[in-house]
Amino acid sequence: MDQPGRIEVRPIRQMTGTSEFNEVFFDGAVARAEHVVGGEGGGWKVAMSLLGFERGVSTLAQQVGFAEELGRVVRAAVESGAVGDAVVRERLLRLWGELRVMRWNALRTLGSSGDAGAPSVAKLLWAGWHQRLGELAMLVRGAGATVGPGDWSASAPYELDVWQRQFLFSRADTIYGGSDQIQRTIIAERVLGLPREPKGVV
Repeated sequence: MDQPGRIEVRPIRQMTGTSEFNEVFFDGAVARAEHVVGGEGGGWKVAMSLLGFERGVSTLAQQVGFAEELGRVVRAAVESGAVGDAVVRERLLRLWGELRVMRWNALRTLGSSGDAGAPSVAKLLWAGWHQRLGELAMLVRGAGATVGPGDWSASAPYELDVWQRQFLFSRADTIYGGSDQIQRTIIAERVLGLPREPKGVV
């Protein structure tokens, strides 16, 4: 951030009211040679390595948080009596089973650094799972899920409880870090060896 030229960071406000992402604008900014990561011309490789970590390698640690979130939904279902609904029970059990599959997949790929599709498979598994968990959390809470904990007015930022924040944030799970469509394309081309789409076709 401390270099010649101007760097402007603009937070992107999300549905949750928070800003976990930013737009960064570089105006005449010039990095010193010792600050270049990955060597000259190596930026794309560095970016892809970071995205690979975001998509897949980090999922073992991420799953600890997922298990806690699932536990909260199970407790809420028991407390509200929603667990008496056979559909809710089936969805809870399915989410539990899918979380185990994610863990086994992550453990399986720990020692296989040459598997080009592993991060994409992991991203496809956890992104949809997390969205379905957010949806089930809202279902379990019923009509109360639509009411915020604070005073909602046009002049003040709205407040969300932990369930509402989880639901709204999870809407982006299948987009950030590369959309589901991008992950499927990576698997198709780099793992299955299917032909690449022709350039310039819309």
